[in-house]
Amino acid sequence: RRRPTLPLLDIQGLAASYGKALALESVDLHVQPGELVGVLGPNGAGKTTLLKAISRSLASSGTLNLDGQPLHGHAAHAVVGLGICHCPEGRRLFTELTVRKNLELGAYLNPSRDGVQATMETVFALFPILRERLEQTVSTLSGGQQQFVAIGRALMGRPRLLLLDEPSVGIAHRLKIEIFDAIRAIAASGVAVLMAEQDAQNTLRVAQRVYVLENGRIARHGSSAELAGDDYIRRIYLGI
Repeated sequence: RRRPTLPLLDIQGLAASYGKALALESVDLHVQPGELVGVLGPNGAGKTTLLKAISRSLASSGTLNLDGQPLHGHAAHAVVGLGICHCPEGRRLFTELTVRKNLELGAYLNPSRDGVQATMETVFALFPILRERLEQTVSTLSGGQQQFVAIGRALMGRPRLLLLDEPSVGIAHRLKIEIFDAIRAIAASGVAVLMAEQDAQNTLRVAQRVYVLENGRIARHGSSAELAGDDYIRRIYLGI
């Protein structure tokens, strides 16, 4: 009998709060190596808090392991060195710098010039427009193109686990499809992805499994096919 593979990310009983306000409670979640997992939920459900707890930019309690090793006690910058890169909500780019500079900043832990260039080529394969816009100031790009840069910058850290917070919010439909297809390609290349989203339709289209987070707790969990057929999900999230 094959032993089950150890999850890359294993979360059990995760809790986090802002002051006295509990934002996450008893969250259990796992991501296998190379798996694309979605987290759906309305605004204020705790999606951003969850990703911040994983990337250690927010304190939390409970079990939080990467490859069987606890993440608690690690500073946020150290977590990048362990292989977790976080693409935050609202992009947080250096908008007065060029696309090239923003991408290079994502590779600050990579000492090899050749290595940085090779990683940049993988970003261009996903988002060809960035090669053309390389010397352009980020503030001159469209919102969708800026999102390409934000995802690209996170990939420059060569993550084993990529955390994406609302990658499609406020983006034109055509570019949104491009972003979701790129995220699926990232996972297909072997990078595990945990993506927090409000776009249920596209999340269920590209993710293998989905967790539904409501009021800081996991309300539903299953394969995308299971959740796409769930009456509650269809009514509340898909408007069917």
